[in-house]
Amino acid sequence: MLDRHPYPYLLLAALVGCQGAIEGPSGPGSGTGTNADGSGASSSTQSGFDAKSECQKLGDAVSPGPSPLRRLTRVEYDNTVAELANDSTAPAQEFPPEARALGFNNIADAQTVTSLLAESYKTAAEGIAQRAAANLSALLGCSETESTCIDGFIQRFGSRAYRRPLLPAETQRLQAVFDWGKQNASAQDGVEMVIEVLLQSPDYLYRPELGADVVAPGIVRLSSYEMATRLSYLLRGSMPDQKLLDEAAADRLKTAEQIRVQAERLLADPHARETFKSFHEQWLDLEGVASIERDPKVYSGYTEAVPALFAQETQAFIDHVIWEDGGRLSTLLTAPYTFVDATLASFYGMAAPASAGFSKVFTDATRRIGLLTQPSLLSLHAQPLQTSPVHRGKFIRESLLCQFLPPPPADLIITPPDLDPNLTTRQRFAQHSADAKCAGCHEQMDPVGLGFEHFDAVGRWRDTENNLPIDATGKLVRTDVDGAFDGAVALAQKLAESEQVADCMLKNWTRFTYGRSETPEDACSLEDSRAQFAAAEYDIKKLVMALTQTDAFLYRKAVMP
Repeated sequence: MLDRHPYPYLLLAALVGCQGAIEGPSGPGSGTGTNADGSGASSSTQSGFDAKSECQKLGDAVSPGPSPLRRLTRVEYDNTVAELANDSTAPAQEFPPEARALGFNNIADAQTVTSLLAESYKTAAEGIAQRAAANLSALLGCSETESTCIDGFIQRFGSRAYRRPLLPAETQRLQAVFDWGKQNASAQDGVEMVIEVLLQSPDYLYRPELGADVVAPGIVRLSSYEMATRLSYLLRGSMPDQKLLDEAAADRLKTAEQIRVQAERLLADPHARETFKSFHEQWLDLEGVASIERDPKVYSGYTEAVPALFAQETQAFIDHVIWEDGGRLSTLLTAPYTFVDATLASFYGMAAPASAGFSKVFTDATRRIGLLTQPSLLSLHAQPLQTSPVHRGKFIRESLLCQFLPPPPADLIITPPDLDPNLTTRQRFAQHSADAKCAGCHEQMDPVGLGFEHFDAVGRWRDTENNLPIDATGKLVRTDVDGAFDGAVALAQKLAESEQVADCMLKNWTRFTYGRSETPEDACSLEDSRAQFAAAEYDIKKLVMALTQTDAFLYRKAVMP
């Protein structure tokens, strides 16, 4: 067995130390919080600052905000090696779990590299290299005995791995790696080592952005190759495709219009569906649905297979709304249909769809509409043996309205009220309003969460609880759609008209797109995106397009030596 060249191990050391940003990123959670009245609703973007006011201060100045150094996520890593090395084994799924910040796994501040992750990178690179070089002639497309063969491979593979042309010094270094491996073992070993070095390099694992043309004092435009990478990982979740690389080579990714054209093209790429799926899975925490456990003795028909079907239902619903039904936020909240297969239809007490697999079915719109009445979310925000007005209300406040709810007092023992066969959930939870230590927060959660009481802990409809009639009335306060409502359908209809909900969607997509929290420097970018979102009748695809046209996406602060 050939002792490996020291280059990969030196790269690992560099990776472990590569924790920060090219320039200082915003801190996790910055720009969040509530107003003095606790509402969290002061600004048009729910960001802890007044975006309109801050934008007026900026005037016509180009203001891109921070540009933290971003690392490939596990999904991005796997997608990239699938295209780069024709390797579909998904090696990154063996990496340590990713940290979440601000609700997402691509926030730069949370993307630290532990020794375990660095070791995982090394193991993955070795496996990918061995599989790629197993058929050496197919990989190289020529004979390694030809003087130009290896040089051509290094240029071709290396530039695709780094998503830009190689520098002369990089080419020389990779040639030296190949020569060392060949001299000590074979040409195949030399090629494997070149691949290993490339896949462990920060230029592969990270997305460096140094910028190119100066557009204002201290502000630079991204190079066309850097922009190709930004666009591709946002909309494809992978390395730039050949069209993007061709546009970058011709330096045609400099203007907002050039970038818009490519963004529109990429939105039509099937890969874009996976990006939108990833966003919504993380925003709604759908990954947690599959692990929901319920007692089938309490909830008839519930099996281990049901939670995964819940998640598939919601994913199919979101996919249809975004790509086949106009993509509007209001449709996500109020569409009178869902998607079920025969098993879910039986579980819900519905007629089975005519075709196999998941099919679109219309719901009783007096009971179920949109996302909020789907069992995936209703079950996720419930207790094993009872519903949870607290968790359901908290979900609405934090995920739909982007309002920050302070944690309970440190000395408070948090347990739901005991089950009582003679009381409804509303009656049992009334103690929250009576307890002064609890009332401040629970008055924001419980009256919202109680609107879902027609749905039990697995999301099935009920008219009674413990033989007592369900009261699903509730009340919204400290929002822009305050007022009483009766049931989840009425709540969803109110939220669909809320500008705060639209602003919360903007805020989450901003974080997902830029890999960081929003800052006052982003005020004009946020206001421009908000205006375009509203003009497009809150079409979520158009929101993402708008985010690619902002200062925050087009430019960065100059990197200081």
